[in-house]
Amino acid sequence: MSSRISVEEFNQFVESAFAGDRSAPQAIEFGDGYAKVQLKYSESFLRPGGVISGPTQMSLADTSMYAAIFTKVGITPMALTSNLNMNFLRPCIAENVIAICRIMKIGRKLAVGEVEIGGESQIVAGKPASHAIVTYAMPDK
Repeated sequence: MSSRISVEEFNQFVESAFAGDRSAPQAIEFGDGYAKVQLKYSESFLRPGGVISGPTQMSLADTSMYAAIFTKVGITPMALTSNLNMNFLRPCIAENVIAICRIMKIGRKLAVGEVEIGGESQIVAGKPASHAIVTYAMPDK
């Protein structure tokens, strides 16, 4: 089974739903229960020490889970984060940041996914900067 929406549809949704946010992440690859999302580098994402901040990584984990849910059920704006557990493994390199999310389980009420986040070179090398487990509450149909 393939994705219920395209990368372009998701990016258009984010652009319209979060109008004016030029730093919004962009989906770059979708599959069934899979989303790869990129956040273009900006100095505003840095914390002291020149690495990508934790809140920036957490936001990207949340966005990638939102996207992965859409690949399973289509655009569902009222799917809401109910839990986000983040483990920071190593400093996130100051470059474009990538999040890769895989849905572990999706049901009528909850969706659970696993996310790896890191600078582009960290993800390519298989050494993510952080790891998250994200749970979303699914809206009633």
